[in-house]
Amino acid sequence: MKTNTLGKTLLQVTPLGFGGAPVGYLGAGQARISAILGKLLDSGINVIDTAECYPGSEEAIGKAVGHRRDDYVLITKCGHRVEGLNGEEWSPALIDASVDSSLRRLRTDHIDVMLMHSCDLATLKKGEVLEVLVKARDAGKIRWLGYSGDNEEAAHAAELPDVAVIETSISICDQANIDHVLPRARERNVGVIAKRPLANAAWRPLSAQQGIYADYAKTYTERLEKMRLTPADLGFAGKPESVWPEIALRFTIWQAGVSTAIVGTTNPERVAANIAAAGRGPMGRDALERIRAAFKKAEAESGQVWTGQT
Repeated sequence: MKTNTLGKTLLQVTPLGFGGAPVGYLGAGQARISAILGKLLDSGINVIDTAECYPGSEEAIGKAVGHRRDDYVLITKCGHRVEGLNGEEWSPALIDASVDSSLRRLRTDHIDVMLMHSCDLATLKKGEVLEVLVKARDAGKIRWLGYSGDNEEAAHAAELPDVAVIETSISICDQANIDHVLPRARERNVGVIAKRPLANAAWRPLSAQQGIYADYAKTYTERLEKMRLTPADLGFAGKPESVWPEIALRFTIWQAGVSTAIVGTTNPERVAANIAAAGRGPMGRDALERIRAAFKKAEAESGQVWTGQT
């Protein structure tokens, strides 16, 4: 699989990456996690994203592929209180401790990208978190720092001199950041990681969603229904549940300015399907324009602003 440059970091990343939230929140067992990550790395996928607050995710990833550290770009996040860390959320003491804790859990001596995990605008503007992360960068514990979040916060973070990477929600059901965050990132050569590129499988019934994803998927499910799109409208044949993942993934991966899109799964069988979908390249312009138009029309008809989902 070809690689993209992650903005000013100059890191070469595959368009498809792994998101470590589901293995934390849904659980998968160490053997399955090791199998999923091993298959991804063996297939050439080189992006692994996680966070200190995804229960057990950092530890499981460290156990699974810590011995293959040179094979992947490692991204994690900080800012939230978790067991074993002292200090208030977003305090300098907590951030400093979180960096060291993540290094231990992930079994590495450096983190490629450390992201501030969805802090509010006031915290961003205060600058204390950035100061701590800059010190960690200067000490060699992290290579680059950035921000994970959406909307005004992500747009502001993209303009900060020390921010090299933005992770933000982009999908068929979440398009606000395409218009408001991606342009600022491109102007400043900030690398972009797209989160939730599959829109939490919004085509599934909510009753089929697992754990916390039932809540996350609700907004996306409602939006997709209001968009009134079918795969056939976009030139795709087959059962909707089989082709929607490819449509969603290709829509996100090939947005101008997106370097990589992270997909989380606890199912090893989905790995091959996601890799195949990503490898099929950009969708046709007509399909892309139909998805964009359907989103804007449904948003206008709803009478609400469809912001990026944090």
